[in-house]
Amino acid sequence: MLMLRLGRAADLPQIERLAAASPVGVSALPASRERLAEILGASEASMAEGVVFSGEERYFFVLEDTETGVLAGCSGIIAASGFRSPFYTFRNEMFVHASRELGLHNRIHVLSLCHDLTGHSLLVGYHLSDEYHQPDVMELNARGRLLFMASHPQRFAESTSVEVVGISDEQGHAPFWDAVGRHFFAVSYTEAERIGSERGRGYLAELMPGYPIYVPMLSDEAQEVIGQVNPSVQDVFDILMDEGFETDNYVDIFDGGPVVHAKTALLKTVRHSELAVVELGEPQEGDTLWLVANTRVGDFRACALHMDWQPGAPVVLSALTAQALKVAAGDQLRLVRGG
Repeated sequence: MLMLRLGRAADLPQIERLAAASPVGVSALPASRERLAEILGASEASMAEGVVFSGEERYFFVLEDTETGVLAGCSGIIAASGFRSPFYTFRNEMFVHASRELGLHNRIHVLSLCHDLTGHSLLVGYHLSDEYHQPDVMELNARGRLLFMASHPQRFAESTSVEVVGISDEQGHAPFWDAVGRHFFAVSYTEAERIGSERGRGYLAELMPGYPIYVPMLSDEAQEVIGQVNPSVQDVFDILMDEGFETDNYVDIFDGGPVVHAKTALLKTVRHSELAVVELGEPQEGDTLWLVANTRVGDFRACALHMDWQPGAPVVLSALTAQALKVAAGDQLRLVRGG
């Protein structure tokens, strides 16, 4: 069984393995062992706190194969982006240049550096090993953390954002970075993302141009990739779109990929998830996929089950599944339909 839970210090060696396989981009895990240990430490500290509103908490989830102990993937949530320094993006805008005398009226696409999304909760660090790339598993890794948000809304912001990996090639060249960021830093896209993952992206963002960038002045190649999704994350992007995230307003300052956002309470998983009581017995398997999670913090667990469950009824679990989910008869579960 694959089980989503919060990471702990003992997971560090396996998380290093996942980080080594993580592709370049905003969802990449830092390669530094020290930085990974800091993230795990921050996550463990966040579980222990009695949080009443979102702040600098960070939650790092791992997807574990309970039969082998192997970590298949990971994902994370930053409770409030830009808590210590602004969270920068480029905002898509249209400037109007007009001349009454010449009878000209032109609308020109520009990108303006902004921190409109500072304070949003931020979904980060999604990664799944290649051998686990199945629809049910991708849903659990991507949406399971949203069940955690649904059970503990006081820990998160009213809005949630996600930086989606943009276009780059296998050699680490990103057309948007080469046309914009490289002029201000003289480092490659791969190196910029490495610095961003280890030191924070605000460190580089503060050196970006403060004036609007006129998109028609960029190369055709750079213009074409603005707001485009890297094919390697298209499946996850489709899950985000199904959740109700909006795509049109913001793009990433490094690779020009979309930065999507939504009201947290209106996300599909949060809005449609339901609570049910656990009953121990012989579960009735079915064709419907349900993402199922307990409502705890430090002992959070979530998995994907195929079962015939109807809202309002108890959820019948085997003793083994209940133990894996860390629930007993009479406890509550939070469920949402998969797909």
